Amino acid sequence: MRAIVVGAGIGGLAATLSLRRARHEVTLIEQTPRLTEAGAGIQLAPHATRVLRRLDLLDAVAAQAARPSGMSFRTWSDGAEICRYTLGREAEEAFGAPYLQVHRADLQHALAATVPPRSMRLNTPVVGIDQDDEGACVTTASGERLEADLVVAADGVRSAARQWLFGADEALFSRTAAYRALLPVDEVADLDLPDTGVWLGPDRHFVHYWVRGGELLNVVAVFRTEAAQESWTARAEPGEQLREFDGWDSRVLTVLARAGQVFRYGIHTRVPLARWNIGRVTLLGDSAHAMVPFQAQGAAQALLDAAVLGDVLAGATPAEVPDALDRYVRRRLAAATSTQATSARTGEDFHLPDGPEARARNARMAAYAAEHGFMPQATTWAADAPDEQV
Repeated sequence: MRAIVVGAGIGGLAATLSLRRARHEVTLIEQTPRLTEAGAGIQLAPHATRVLRRLDLLDAVAAQAARPSGMSFRTWSDGAEICRYTLGREAEEAFGAPYLQVHRADLQHALAATVPPRSMRLNTPVVGIDQDDEGACVTTASGERLEADLVVAADGVRSAARQWLFGADEALFSRTAAYRALLPVDEVADLDLPDTGVWLGPDRHFVHYWVRGGELLNVVAVFRTEAAQESWTARAEPGEQLREFDGWDSRVLTVLARAGQVFRYGIHTRVPLARWNIGRVTLLGDSAHAMVPFQAQGAAQALLDAAVLGDVLAGATPAEVPDALDRYVRRRLAAATSTQATSARTGEDFHLPDGPEARARNARMAAYAAEHGFMPQATTWAADAPDEQV
């Protein structure tokens, strides 16, 4: 069977490898001239790292990642610890795979390194996708028409393929934006920061964790705003992040002050769909279910999509593609849509104003951590049923 995957982000690369693992011929098409080091940190919970193991990439990714021992939630004004959830070796033993924190580029490069060069076409914008009962076709900006039995559209939050399939449907601004930066370990060694910290405050939260094996501190500072550009490369004005987080704990402000290049991006989502596929064409990853990143699930959900896609298409003939895609969507849509909604609710919970609601949230989190050890979303990481989970 011949497949075309549109988009060489995390989801598109993983889908390519998963379909190749299912012994299909795959062409990966990417509009940019080269894969660049865009973005910063990604957190990969055990359900996602199990997918990397299936693709024989876990060791390669883990070698460049950090393995946090725990996740500390703190109050915005004085850094007092609300609770600490367990990660590290205990999580790996409980869920059958590690919790990793990795630079997005390192994950992307590990995935891309196992795609044969002949199977990847860079600098190839796609301007249309069409199909009939016998096959599907991708049209490139140069007018070339590429035929296949299956097309997987992994073209991101501003997916053109989604509109071609389902009509006008724009990305939605979440009314939150984030500053992001990477700091060398020497810049923050004196601050006594936890492995992974999530600081909660009114209309804002601040996240930091290590990547590149602990060489770099990844920083994400989220705030509510009425407008922000959706861009990985837009730069913040000098000192802007300090004004936005004025009054926060001195360690947060010190990290933000010492950050060299700070980027600012608006967080966009997509409205949940009732289906992701039509005939021989399907969406995958952010094109299907872009979500706010407040449960660190964007990359993980794309990896899970890719794993299931490979499963349902293993041994499939061209005639069986539409039915296989129906099975893919049945296995993934409800879980991804639920994660979208939970991520949005998590943001609301993180951003409560000081007062009774915030105190009740803190007490609830502390009680849960004391009773369970692992964070609430760990219920989706179950290691005893990887096929059902993915």
